[in-house]
Amino acid sequence: MRAYLPDYQLITPRTLAEALALLTREPGVWKPFAGGTDLMVLLEAGKLTQKNYLNIRELNELRGIEVTEGRVTIGALTTYTEIQTNPVLQNEFPMLCQAASETGGLAIQNRGTLGGNIVNASPAADSPPALLAYDAELELVSLNGLRWVPYQGFHIDYKQMNIGSDELLTRIRLPRKTKDLAHYYRKVGTRKAQAISKVCFAAVAGTAGGAVKDIRIALGSIAPIPLRCTKTEGALRGQRIDQLLLEIGKRELAQEIAPITDLRSTKDYRLRVSLNLPEDFLMKLPTAADKW
Repeated sequence: MRAYLPDYQLITPRTLAEALALLTREPGVWKPFAGGTDLMVLLEAGKLTQKNYLNIRELNELRGIEVTEGRVTIGALTTYTEIQTNPVLQNEFPMLCQAASETGGLAIQNRGTLGGNIVNASPAADSPPALLAYDAELELVSLNGLRWVPYQGFHIDYKQMNIGSDELLTRIRLPRKTKDLAHYYRKVGTRKAQAISKVCFAAVAGTAGGAVKDIRIALGSIAPIPLRCTKTEGALRGQRIDQLLLEIGKRELAQEIAPITDLRSTKDYRLRVSLNLPEDFLMKLPTAADKW
């Protein structure tokens, strides 16, 4: 059953200030609309319950990739294609580029946006695990000003976020501290292309003296929100890279995630894959290569 188009209203503001004014004047009434790659699927299926949309796609203030000495700042309307082709992101944040390349097909990558992937708040989204592992920060703007919040903690519960009804996500900031880190990203789905993930895993780690110096692990599709696995990280940090480390990682991670059975996969399969991927990552760390 398709949706009836006259039931919906779409407004296109000329400026960011105009968009924010409307969100402030009528809180909760208008939903920002960027690439629309997820919303159009719901519209076609007749399941799009929200009726009023704010088209922010033409707001130039939300575009562009800025590189400074300490960080890379990405406009919320940056597309997956633009992310893949940026040389700094390719070199320093390869997991984000890989996530962008595995999101949908070329048409979706040309239209879908990084900001939209975040605020759509799907636990199965491809870019959030990479952003969590890279310690991303989000810029939220309203007529009252702007605030930067860590991406870790932005998702509160399923489809619930730390963003006000009068705020827009405008930029994503990545600290340039990935030098000498190993990067590992895996999306596990029914097929290799255009599939929603059953498990999505992203991790970075640095080693020194045969031990884990720093590590950040994030997963998608295994909890109501994209999950940064801080307890598992704490258990692994400072440990020597050996068989015991693998056992510690599996034990801690099994307690931290909460996979479920749904139409795409089973709880048991998600759990098994979620525990195998960190083992594969740890075994591929530079100092582990000589041990196995």
